[in-house]
Amino acid sequence: MMLEKIIEDTVVEILRIAATELPVEYTEEMNRGMKSTEGTVGKAQLGNILEDVKIARDGSKPMCQDTGIVAFMVKLGDSFPLRSKVKEILVEATKRATEEVPLRPNAVDMFKGNTGNNVGLNGHVPIIYIDLVHGDSLEITTMPKGGGSTNVAAHRMLKPGLGIKGVKQFVIEAVAKAGSLGCPPYFVGVGIGGGEDLCMKLAKNALLKPFNKRSLDPKVASIETELLDKLNQLGIGAMGLGEGPSVLDVHIEMAARHPASLPVGVVISCWALRHAKAKISANGKVEIDKSA
Repeated sequence: MMLEKIIEDTVVEILRIAATELPVEYTEEMNRGMKSTEGTVGKAQLGNILEDVKIARDGSKPMCQDTGIVAFMVKLGDSFPLRSKVKEILVEATKRATEEVPLRPNAVDMFKGNTGNNVGLNGHVPIIYIDLVHGDSLEITTMPKGGGSTNVAAHRMLKPGLGIKGVKQFVIEAVAKAGSLGCPPYFVGVGIGGGEDLCMKLAKNALLKPFNKRSLDPKVASIETELLDKLNQLGIGAMGLGEGPSVLDVHIEMAARHPASLPVGVVISCWALRHAKAKISANGKVEIDKSA
């Protein structure tokens, strides 16, 4: 029972951190962007974002009124003492965080309306991805994602013959189409391969890769660098007003694909790429990583 309580309290805390504390490296990048932006409109928009981030952190209040659909990426060690109970704990922690942080209730049932606690009536929300791994620890990353940036996600089943050139073209088209709708400057995650569903999960995973760190695969790293440059040439700018950075970072996650398919997913985050991670050992020791 003690371990269950530790996990629940920890999850409430990382949900609070994700909602109220933007990673410092993101704010530093936007501050650099503000200093290098010549236009007064771009400077003002980035300045407003940075002021909002400071107020949220200082007051431990959500940095955006849309605190997103709650999602968890879980790595469950094969020797961790709790198994199926973990999902129940995540659900209860989501309910608590809704009240305590607070998080805006964002889970809406198609027929019964807003559930009021960020938990869906059919068990699918919060969204939980579980990966079984070696070891005796439990690692939980939360990434609550708002509706604006979620609505500009893109997916396409390309013809394999289009290759990487087709992938890059689609990513550029997707971000151009997003324009100002998802509150830029953006973070862009690209998933390539797998299937029609896996490519989108890969893209979401890509968003959580270390900030401004390129892929260890030189070919992938080259594509990430090229896309980051070209996406900023779109001139979307801070909050879509044409001044300042359009995209802060781009990451790619790849998987094998069927010979007849080339699935590509693009998942875009607004300037508030909110996430936090905790690792809980079997003995109850907790380590929290705010940068995830």
